[in-house]
Amino acid sequence: MTDSAAVPQRGTGTGTQGSRALVPGTVIAYSGLRPVPWRNGGGVTRQIAAGRLDSSGHPEESTGDDWSWRLSIADVGEPGEFSVFTGMARILTVVEGAGMVLRTDGIERRLEPYAPFAFDGAAATSATLPEGPIRDFNLNIRNGSVHGRVEIMELAPGQPLPLAGGSLGVLLAGTATLPANGHHRQELERYDTVVGGGESAPVLEGRGSLAVVCLTPA
Repeated sequence: MTDSAAVPQRGTGTGTQGSRALVPGTVIAYSGLRPVPWRNGGGVTRQIAAGRLDSSGHPEESTGDDWSWRLSIADVGEPGEFSVFTGMARILTVVEGAGMVLRTDGIERRLEPYAPFAFDGAAATSATLPEGPIRDFNLNIRNGSVHGRVEIMELAPGQPLPLAGGSLGVLLAGTATLPANGHHRQELERYDTVVGGGESAPVLEGRGSLAVVCLTPA
């Protein structure tokens, strides 16, 4: 079981050498992500973004493999072993399907939907799918480079959710809008990602579930 994928080209601005700035309020459309089949045929990964944090602690997207954090969504169709990511921590969240059973270093855990689970990327890890295929959301971080966490938050009418610096929000279910260009509002599709931060933090409104990724320097 693997989740390697290439980062789509988005031209989001100019960052440090070998990177592109992720401008606050940018929407990374799920429909534009390239599906990459796994070598073992057991699934498909769509990489959302991978990068580092700039000197201000804001995410910027790397153009190569020199990244400190990576976000992806994977469709898992068959049980199998996970790829080994030595020197990395992983946070996996089941976002579709009834869940999976994860075996990490000999210990089995059932992962329920919308319950982020952190584990060592170097650990011997495999998964079974007792109730069929699932889709999961993944955060990989290199140890010693950044700290990361994933929080599942609920959007509710009349309760706007701002996305602070160092965060990215992924719409998991429901509906959400993002103010843009004055009175215009951009409708988000399922699994679209919004980059947080800026002088006026992007604010999401709607009804549904959101995965908020928070990245801070190590």
